[in-house]
Amino acid sequence: MAGIELSVIIPLGPDEALPEDLLSALPDRPGVERIVSACSPAPSDQAGLRWITGTSGRGRQLNRAADQARGGWLWFLHADSRIDPEVGDRVLRFIRSTDAVIGYCRLRFLDDGPPAVALNALGANWRSRLLGRPYGDQALCVPREAFRQLNGFREDLGRGEDLDFVVRARAAGLRTRCMGPVVETSARRYREHGWLRTTLAHHRAARRLIRDARSAARSTTS
Repeated sequence: MAGIELSVIIPLGPDEALPEDLLSALPDRPGVERIVSACSPAPSDQAGLRWITGTSGRGRQLNRAADQARGGWLWFLHADSRIDPEVGDRVLRFIRSTDAVIGYCRLRFLDDGPPAVALNALGANWRSRLLGRPYGDQALCVPREAFRQLNGFREDLGRGEDLDFVVRARAAGLRTRCMGPVVETSARRYREHGWLRTTLAHHRAARRLIRDARSAARSTTS
C-alpha cells in the first residue's frame, strides 16, 4: 500500500487487553496505518489493524513494529493512553507542516490516581517545553528515517527507552516540538505505589538514563 503518511504504533504487553477506546479514537482512513505490536496471536476481530507478534519487552516491540511500518512518520502511543477523536487529525496536520522533529503531546493524567499527579503533569509539560525532554506517555511522533538513523529504541532497558531515545536524538541535532493536543494516561502506578515514592523513583531513574544516554551519544560521535 503506497502513500501512507502515519504509522500509529501501540505496544501491547502480555497482560494488557486490546485498548478499544484508544483504537476507536484513532484515524481509520487511507494514509494511516494502525499497528499493534503484541506478544500473542491476533484476535479474530482485529479488522483494520496490522498485528505484529513477537517476544515481549517494550523496546523490542516498538522496534519490531517500526521496522515493518510503512508510514513516513511513526506515532508511538501507550496502550493506556486516551485521546479525543480530533487528535489524530491534528497530528496529521502537524507532520504535514513541519520538518524532521520529535513531536509530542501535552500530558494529563486520568482520574485513576491521587490528585497530586496534576503536579507531575505540570512538571512534564514544563520539562518538555523548556528542556526538550518529553517522555513516551506524551505520544512521541518521529520521522521514520530519523528513527532508523538513530537505531531506534534500546531493547535492554526495562523502562525508560523513550527518554533514552529523546536524549540521544537531541544530541544528534533532532529537535522536539509540541504538536498541541492533549494525551491522557493512567495514574494507577501512583495510586498503587504511593505518589511521593513513585515520583522520587521516576526522578532517580531519569537522572541515570539521561547520564547514560549522553555518555552513549558522546562515544558515538567521538
